[in-house]
Amino acid sequence: MRKLTDFIEKQSFGVCNALGNRLGFSTSSVRLSFIYASFFTFGSPVVLYFALAFWMNVRRALRRQRSTVWDL
Repeated sequence: MRKLTDFIEKQSFGVCNALGNRLGFSTSSVRLSFIYASFFTFGSPVVLYFALAFWMNVRRALRRQRSTVWDL
């Protein structure tokens, strides 16, 4: 059960964790903000969440693909 919980938190909450670390807020407050905003705006922040998750995966893939500027 713990492995499943760790996997879900790592995969689905990576956006909130990254935003919290970058902006200096706690991860739980960012998660709650997304949840409350989703309820009040009928789910539109979910689109923003998926866009940020996609962008983070693209950046991660680009970093993994080319480690230095001089690699061709």
